[in-house]
Amino acid sequence: MVPALDVSAARSRFPALQQEQVYMDNAGGSQVLDTVADSIRSYLLKTNVQLGATYKTSKTSTNAYDNAYNVAAGFINAAPEEISIGVSTTQLLHNLSIALKVQPGDELVLSKLNHESNTAPWVQLADRLGLTVKWWAAADPKNPICDPAELKTLLSEKTRLVTCPHVSNITGSISSIREIADAVHVYPRALLCVDGVALAPHRQVDVKALDVDFYAFSWYKVYGPHLAQLYASSRVHEQIQSLGHFFNPTNTLDKKLNLASANYELTQSIPQVVEYFGPNPSVTWAQMAEHEQQLQRILLEFLASDGRVTVIGEPSASNELRVPVISFVVRGLGSQRLVEEVERRSAYGFRSGHMYSHRLLAEVCGLEDVEDGVVRVSFLHYNTGEWGDLFGCIGPMLIKTVAEVQGLVEVLREVLASS
Repeated sequence: MVPALDVSAARSRFPALQQEQVYMDNAGGSQVLDTVADSIRSYLLKTNVQLGATYKTSKTSTNAYDNAYNVAAGFINAAPEEISIGVSTTQLLHNLSIALKVQPGDELVLSKLNHESNTAPWVQLADRLGLTVKWWAAADPKNPICDPAELKTLLSEKTRLVTCPHVSNITGSISSIREIADAVHVYPRALLCVDGVALAPHRQVDVKALDVDFYAFSWYKVYGPHLAQLYASSRVHEQIQSLGHFFNPTNTLDKKLNLASANYELTQSIPQVVEYFGPNPSVTWAQMAEHEQQLQRILLEFLASDGRVTVIGEPSASNELRVPVISFVVRGLGSQRLVEEVERRSAYGFRSGHMYSHRLLAEVCGLEDVEDGVVRVSFLHYNTGEWGDLFGCIGPMLIKTVAEVQGLVEVLREVLASS
């Protein structure tokens, strides 16, 4: 047993939480730590110069930038030369798709649970070079998963790349990445590219333990600046050609894939994110997961009690099976209409749509109106769950601000009863 998370202390570190808005769209982007914002401001006001020069301020900035790469790599148990930092996961994966060496006859196996960022680059690559795409589908439209057994039927000596999410940004379900990696690596030329964006805010990532070839996630969904990070195992670097200028070195992944330096002021703030997890991050992650399990249980139990509601994804609140990214549809009530009805009654912020997982909702889940899509509610450890004694006034409404998830349930109950 780990000690309970001090949610009040955690919330005090996020200035945005002191406003009226209740943030339940966290899968689209977390709130930013106070120290991250302070670090960016300080950099811009004191050390905003070009890197690599020999004068004092440039040395200071260069050291901060280099330190950030060391810390960012350590965050996922990688070496600094194995990561590249860029503007988004989508951009980094597009860069990788251009740089990865392939040959005629190669096959790509793409999961239909992917966010489009881990599908579009590879579909475009296949179109350009005449490669074969095999679709890794899912059998259950209500709880689709990346099934390793199904994957094995698609793999062959021609397989060059397999792509899948660590967690679907629709279902919240956790994929068995190590089991998938073991299946992929039976074939010597086959590589595994994992989108970790939806998992990284909720669980500690160890790319070596997972044995992945490529792993990407977004810092702006892990309490940090609007940046993303791509890992490529050093064992596959020779299979990646450089996108940079011919006179530049190519001894790191970043030198190969980054067409310029990552944003200076944002990159140098990354150590502030990692520092947030404290001297024993494993304990911090466990505390966060335990708290988030309690949050998702409240909402999932309510949704299961209404026969009009269908949850898309793992129905239980088990930490082993899912993270608190919860998507659902309501029979007879459009997803965006439900969102707007909640917004009309409260300060809760979440959304509807396909969340860039269009293929999943259209081709696996069979939704008729994919643009309206699902209702998605996503929590982080700084959200609160049960009723408490503290009250807050938000506009004309009185809500119990320390009971965000329970408060959401009450608003949803009212909306569903009136629809």
